[in-house]
Order: sequence, then C-alpha cells, then structure tokens
Amino acid sequence: MSAGRTEALERFLASAGWAEAQHCTLAEDASFRRYERVSQGSERAVLMDAPPDREDVRPFLLIARKLKECGYSAPIILAEDVERGFLLLEDLGDETFSRLLDGGTRPEELYTLAVDLLIDLHRRPAHDVIPSGLLPYDNALFEKEAALLTEWYLPSVLPKSSNENAFALYREIWRALLPRARGVPETLVLRDFHVDNLIRVGMRDGIAACGLLDFQDAVKGPVTYDLISLLEDARRDVPDSVTKAIRTRYLKAFPDLDETLFDRSCAILGAQRHCKVLGIFTRLRDRDGKVSYLEHVPRVWRLLERAVMHPALGELKTWLDEYVPTDHRVVPSNRSTL
Repeated sequence: MSAGRTEALERFLASAGWAEAQHCTLAEDASFRRYERVSQGSERAVLMDAPPDREDVRPFLLIARKLKECGYSAPIILAEDVERGFLLLEDLGDETFSRLLDGGTRPEELYTLAVDLLIDLHRRPAHDVIPSGLLPYDNALFEKEAALLTEWYLPSVLPKSSNENAFALYREIWRALLPRARGVPETLVLRDFHVDNLIRVGMRDGIAACGLLDFQDAVKGPVTYDLISLLEDARRDVPDSVTKAIRTRYLKAFPDLDETLFDRSCAILGAQRHCKVLGIFTRLRDRDGKVSYLEHVPRVWRLLERAVMHPALGELKTWLDEYVPTDHRVVPSNRSTL
C-alpha cells in the first residue's frame, strides 16, 4: 500500500472514532479488496480497503443494507468513504464455515443452516429482496463469464494454434443453453454463496446465526445459482450424502417447484460456474500473481465433468471431449511455455 493511501486510511479511521486502533491483516481475497481487523480496547471492527480505481464499494453497501433490512446477518456498516473505497464493518467473528469444517464441525449442521437461509430468502417475494436498480443475471453476463474458459484457461493448456472456430462454437452452445436454465423462479442471487463466505455468528439463533460475507456481486437471477455455488464448491469437496440431503430439504420447502426444470437449471448453471471458475483461477495466476487457487483445478474439472452428464448439456460435453480431451484437463502451465 502506498504511503498516501495509508495516510488516507488512517484519516478515515480517525474520522470514524478509531484513531488509536490496532491493525491485523485478515485473509487474502481473490479480488483487489484488502481486509484488516481493527481493535480499540474491547471493540473490534473490520476495515475494507477497496482501491477505487479497481473496486466500487457501492454495490456492497446496497446489498448489505438490503440484507440487513430483511433480517439477515450481513455486517452493519459502521462508517464509509465511498470515494476513497474505505468501509468500516461490523466484525462477525472468526468462525467461517470453512474454518469450522476444518476443525471437525459436522458438515450437515453447517450446510443445513446455509440452505435454510436460502429457503427463507427464496420464499420472499422477489420485489422484497431485490434492491431497485440491481443488475439482472442476463444471458450476456452468463455468456461473458462462460467465455473465461476460452479466454484464460484454454490458452494455458492448448497449443497456440487452437481453432478459433471452436471457440466460436463454444459461445454458440452457451447462447443456446443459458435460456434453458431459466425455468425456475428468480430472486436475489448472492453469487459467491459458499462456505468460505459464510460465518457462524455467536449468540444468534436460527438463520441469523449464518453471517454473510462477499456479496457485492449480487444480481437478480435463478434461485438455483446460490444452491449450486454452495454444493458444488470449487474449493472444497462436499460429501454426496450432504449434497443429497440439502437438495431434498430445499425441494421439500418448495413442493410446487418442477424437479425436472430444477435439475436442468442446476446442471446448466453448475457447468457455467465451473467453466467460469477455471478461467478465473487461471487469470488470478496470470494477471494477479495469485497461484494458490490453481490447486483446486482438478476438483473443478471433476465437477464440470459430472455436470455435463445431464442430457441438456450433451453439446457442451461433446465440445469438451473434442477440443479439451482428458489429457489437457490439467493445472495450467505458464502461457509463455506453450
């Protein structure tokens, strides 16, 4: 961090009444945002540092306030400086679901809490939970995200002479597929709803015990997206027994939901997310120098291969088998070596 930004940060904290705060760096984020825990006496808060030339904190503020309005445990906004990209947030603690799972907490307990929050959210009328002006998860955005596979991942695993016509066909396949994911209701989609971004909040009961983090990319979209994000996690294996139980619990809560359309939407959105993530993880290495995410590539390929077994994804499976054969489904090497 530059000296000028450090000074601006300290001025922000002072203006919020935290001039004497002690700082402790929190976990690295996949974005350009940086987080610190600040403490002053017995009080604690979380500082978000989002450089305004790279990040915009306004979407976070919009969604955080809507979630709080609905009674969910998003962090309270304690202070903000939108122009400079500083937010001071309520500290929800250290008990992320990931950390709890690593510590031996039964996955059934945490995944049930997470899906119960989704059930509550999806039971509400869309107009009650979607802030005015929120972007839709439209086909153009879906296609743009799916294309991250061909823009970032494939150039690292295929020869430079890869067929551009094949990439055009890939985009056409997604253009036809994505509308078929929309046979389910729409709601507020948090988009990164998985155990790294969920936190158990002490002294709160029911779904209020499920704290929410990293929701600034929220959009209006299919109810299936966040469920798939939770159960087909790029960073963690979810036991099949848990996946089955959570799917059953969700469908039981919505007896009028067409299971055929639900399964088709889950498969399409799951495949789209996995293609996107393969591209994002490669981009994090090539553009941002963050290499740790590549360790998850084998898992993402397993999830993608399972998703394309759904009959609706036959064309995508055929394309992958032809243009990205099994021996190229690997952790990407540096582009310069190809």
